[in-house]
Amino acid sequence: MSEKQYYVPHTAKWPIVACVGLFVSVIGASLKFNSLDLEPTTPWVMYAGFAILIFMFFGWFGEVIKESEDNLYNKQVDASFRAGMIWFIFSEVMFFASFFGALFYARTFAVPWLGGEGANLATNVQLWSGYEAVWPTNGPGELNGRFETISAFSLPLVNTLLLLTSSITITIAHHALRAGDRKKTIIWMIATVLLGATFLFYQAEEYIEAYQHLNLTLKSGIYGSTFFMLTGFHGLHVTLGTIMLIVITLRLMKGHFKPNNHFGFEAVAWYWHFVDVVWLGLFIFVYVL
Repeated sequence: MSEKQYYVPHTAKWPIVACVGLFVSVIGASLKFNSLDLEPTTPWVMYAGFAILIFMFFGWFGEVIKESEDNLYNKQVDASFRAGMIWFIFSEVMFFASFFGALFYARTFAVPWLGGEGANLATNVQLWSGYEAVWPTNGPGELNGRFETISAFSLPLVNTLLLLTSSITITIAHHALRAGDRKKTIIWMIATVLLGATFLFYQAEEYIEAYQHLNLTLKSGIYGSTFFMLTGFHGLHVTLGTIMLIVITLRLMKGHFKPNNHFGFEAVAWYWHFVDVVWLGLFIFVYVL
């Protein structure tokens, strides 16, 4: 393809399929969560929407992969992909920033105010007399009862080491790919997948411990809600990242990607490094401090 031409796909049906899948899944979820009279059928409406979305993902990504392997993309298209991935990661940064912001606001402003600090003595006296502003807290009223926190230097520390190691292994794999050593690339990618899967296993163990033994749940006041929103959404991102790592590894086994043309690999590596950086923030501000 000439460098002056920009590849434009024809008869692109996948955006329409995505819209249909989203519409059906949202309608199904709304019916299910609102417990309407159609209750026996509403779960299947939601599941049908999810099935359409899964079909769309396989079809759309498969078509993009085929176009890439057929060398239909040039440097202009590659630059567009990179810009799109950068903006996507930026949107994810803002997504997590909102939850970190909620944690910061609750811990630095709301809880001290309820405890009577600053000019908010009236709030403490009139609404929550006797409430002591401590962190972590389940708030005035001790929502869901007393709870215990998870030690930062137990499973969270192990998970931190796992993710930091995975950043190293995927970087080694990237350098091996650029050097043309496919076998080494695959080996280090498999190691990265295993590290990501192990992280998810230990996070599931941590959640089981929190719910069954520590009484730390999503309903445990402001600490419980922010803890599980931050760690839960991060776990979801690690799950998606691990799936992407598996797909990239399978593509490497099929002979995809070249030493000088492998943005699909780079995009997943960028995403994985982002997930690792977010976890460092979680480890420091949620577990340690």
